Amino acid sequence: MKPLVPVSRARKVALGIAFFVVFVAAWSVATLGGFVSRTFLADPLTMLVEGWELFAKHGFAYDVGITVWRVLGGFLLAALFGVPLGVLMGAYKPIEAFFEPFVSFARYLPASAFIPLLILWAGIGEAQKLLVIFIGVFFQIVLMVAVTVGSTRRDLVEAAYTLGAGPRGIVRRVLLPSASPQIAETLRLVLGWAWTYVIVAELIGASSGIGHMITDSQALLNTGQIIFGIIVIGVIGLVSDFAFKAVNQKTYSWALADR
Repeated sequence: MKPLVPVSRARKVALGIAFFVVFVAAWSVATLGGFVSRTFLADPLTMLVEGWELFAKHGFAYDVGITVWRVLGGFLLAALFGVPLGVLMGAYKPIEAFFEPFVSFARYLPASAFIPLLILWAGIGEAQKLLVIFIGVFFQIVLMVAVTVGSTRRDLVEAAYTLGAGPRGIVRRVLLPSASPQIAETLRLVLGWAWTYVIVAELIGASSGIGHMITDSQALLNTGQIIFGIIVIGVIGLVSDFAFKAVNQKTYSWALADR
């Protein structure tokens, strides 16, 4: 192996699958071999049986759909407001100086700490779940987009000024086109964080969703259902990440083709 040397697509897929094979094999040995009590860690076969029962008898498909809706709703709201503010902060230094101290402060605040307040303000309905996700990812989006836009090559900006572009033209024709590929990749990465926050939001005051199912399973010490729920989250997140990445590579093939 050599540093930074890319591998072929076929080898990349094979290596990725190999990791999961090794992981499941180690899991099977630990549980089926008696090294770990099944009370605390269900074996893969039991987990699959429990997962089938969740879909067949407990309407788990509805819970999955509700969780996906919450992730997309909170993420899209955060992106709708966060990207424009991040662009403005990256492009105009006075705006950055005004907002950055608060944004930098707020992004360190755990979204889970706001749950008691959000329950008081918004109740235990969908608004509270969406707000937890919004708070969790909004400030990250703003800061990352601002850094991306602010890192635009200065020679491109100077060349545009030389050709007669005004401030708005610089933003529209230089900063946005240059930063768009990285902004899209930023949104792809932040979508993964939204999945972590939705489960936190569903653990308290929820009557549906994957997080709610995990809480119910914990009360019954049903580790098979808990693990299955976690795996479902990972699978949906992985599929959404691959889809997001494919769209980004197709849209910005000139900048992301080698990734």
